[in-house]
Amino acid sequence: MKKLMLTCATAALISTGAMAQSTVVTTTTGTGHAAVQIEPEYRARIRTYVTEHKIRPMESREKIVVGEPVPREVELEAVPADWGPSLAKYRYVYSGERVMLVDPSTRTVVQEID
Repeated sequence: MKKLMLTCATAALISTGAMAQSTVVTTTTGTGHAAVQIEPEYRARIRTYVTEHKIRPMESREKIVVGEPVPREVELEAVPADWGPSLAKYRYVYSGERVMLVDPSTRTVVQEID
């Protein structure tokens, strides 16, 4: 019985540790939009990627903000693999020194990485 309890406790600790290493946490705001929280390590990776690859910021007449859709004329870029596997479903836009993470199905900005 003790061995079974120890095994269960160990499994619970291992699964909790694995969950703590995720890249993002998605929550829903009061407006119904998904809010994506990105861990600081991955925020730094994203900023480094944009700097090292000399990504040119796009120009838009409309201001791009979290919770609002990106204009149709703005091209969404695929998220690089080194940003983490949990971000692969998103696209991004680099605008005005900010990386905006976008849900491609709705074109809604879900997070700003400054």
